[in-house]
Amino acid sequence: MDMPTPDLPAPDLPTMPELPGISTECRRMNSILSIVGDKWTVMIVMVLVEGPQRFNAMKRTIGGISQQMLTRTLKALERDGMVSRTVHPTVPPQVEYALTPLGHSLAVPVRALGVWARSHMEEIDGHRIRYDTRDLAG
Repeated sequence: MDMPTPDLPAPDLPTMPELPGISTECRRMNSILSIVGDKWTVMIVMVLVEGPQRFNAMKRTIGGISQQMLTRTLKALERDGMVSRTVHPTVPPQVEYALTPLGHSLAVPVRALGVWARSHMEEIDGHRIRYDTRDLAG
């Protein structure tokens, strides 16, 4: 059974300031891209693409994410309609998170980005080493 989350203030999302020449559409796109391009969003989507997960299982799988950051990111993704939250009526209540159809559509480019990163890791590591070595020498 899907339970709505309590009315909470929207997570603090980076917004582009209103500046001359910056359209409303550009500011709206910026707010969306700041969420979908976030490293924790990418990790959460990659975990949830395998199927629904409970909070602690996600936290263990992702590793390095704080409870607060996982909570904040899940709320932002739920708010944007990419993640659903289901509370199972057990004692204590069990909560599962899953990708919505919109979230699954996000998983497509996220997976592609992951494949790209994996296939270029060695090359990028080499560039970083050369850059850092050059920086130290100069």
